Amino acid sequence: MPLVTSTEMFKKAYEGKYAIGAFNVNNMEIIQGITEAAKEVNAPLILQVSAGARKYANHTYLVKLVEAAIEETGLPICLHLDHGDSFELCKSCIDGGFTSVMIDGSHLPFEENIKLTKQVVDYAHSKGVVVEGELGRLAGIEDDVNVSEADAAYTDPNQVEEFVAKTGVDSLAIAIGTSHGAYKFKGEAKLRFDILEEIEKRLPGFPIVLHGASSVMPEYVEMINKFGGNMPGAKGVPEDMLRKAASMAVCKINIDSDLRLAMTGTIRKYFAENPSHFDPRQYLGPARSAIKEMVKHKIVNVLGCDGKA
Repeated sequence: MPLVTSTEMFKKAYEGKYAIGAFNVNNMEIIQGITEAAKEVNAPLILQVSAGARKYANHTYLVKLVEAAIEETGLPICLHLDHGDSFELCKSCIDGGFTSVMIDGSHLPFEENIKLTKQVVDYAHSKGVVVEGELGRLAGIEDDVNVSEADAAYTDPNQVEEFVAKTGVDSLAIAIGTSHGAYKFKGEAKLRFDILEEIEKRLPGFPIVLHGASSVMPEYVEMINKFGGNMPGAKGVPEDMLRKAASMAVCKINIDSDLRLAMTGTIRKYFAENPSHFDPRQYLGPARSAIKEMVKHKIVNVLGCDGKA
């Protein structure tokens, strides 16, 4: 089975009131953990690569690892560029085998965002590749994305119809109160479901994307802190809020920080208990298993896409 686009995934997710997990990948163990989990629960997958991950792991290696995962699992998998910031980067990924790209022009004035997004859409669609755009800006830090709270902005529902019509995007990332990274909220999480509801009314049947949606699972934060880390106050999006979003127009939920926390916490614990070990297989194996269990939890208990492959 070749790589697929997210078109059919999103159609089924919207109708079935569940979401597809979009998990960020950086290396072999992360890809294996995610795809092994999805295979066990028969879930479709979006594996996404940031510009930073592409620089770190090399485009060709990542594509071949994902192709190997498809061969091993037989799952429908979409390979997606996360937060592409230029036409050139998106074009390189499209030409290099990605089946989906995100062009993030959310930092630009509205008309310039439309112009850049349409440029990417026109090229991508000519190659059979789908495009995710973004309106509104999430606060937080993750890889090359760094947005202060002062610069963050909710998505304006009054702009969504014009943006989608003029750009031709296949899905739209919106800002309703999530944020990138592990430090999302100072107090209680407050997602603007009223904005999501209004967007759903204005774009009936259109797939919406939620970025910054790791719930920062406390067991892994505690593990990191217990074994030499220092992450006071790390707090993510409550999983019941993500379930609610998945039952609405949100068809894609991005998860990255939870993967990092599961991997790092497990490795810290391993070295604390086995300080003389130095074989990477000995600590990366448990980390891969931790990612697998975390992803299974997300698929079954949050996203609701188990059995949907």
